[in-house]
Amino acid sequence: MDKNLEIDNVDLKILNLLMQDANMAYTEIGKRIFVSGGTVHVRMKKMEQMGIVRGSQLVIDHTRLGWDISAFLGIYLDKSSLYEEVASELEKIPEVVNIHYTTGIYSIFAKIVCRDTEHLREVLHDKIQRVGGIQRTETFISLEERIARPIPFGSGD
Repeated sequence: MDKNLEIDNVDLKILNLLMQDANMAYTEIGKRIFVSGGTVHVRMKKMEQMGIVRGSQLVIDHTRLGWDISAFLGIYLDKSSLYEEVASELEKIPEVVNIHYTTGIYSIFAKIVCRDTEHLREVLHDKIQRVGGIQRTETFISLEERIARPIPFGSGD
């Protein structure tokens, strides 16, 4: 059975409000969508148990803390069967903030965040390119992140 069938418009409205402001109190959410705070709490617990909500996180502007370089890496593997092993090794590198197993010319597309270009070189040369199974990488430095937003589910009214 499709788990999305167990989600209704009230659940989607709750998610939309929390994606806009994860600190919003359940009582405030309830007021906005005309249900009780207890209902919001119960529905959030249900969505956590279903694996739809996997926690919350604080969003930090890393550039304001001196981490000025965001880069994307196209990673070529010696063979695609090495993905799990390589992904596990990349997870151990703190500067790697996400990885994607992709189709196309790269096996993996990753995002890394570094303090400056010297730090970027160290991460690439001393950490990433030493991971067994990586054939080579291509690096794309981000000049600006314009949009970073969640997908709006439902009407959100």
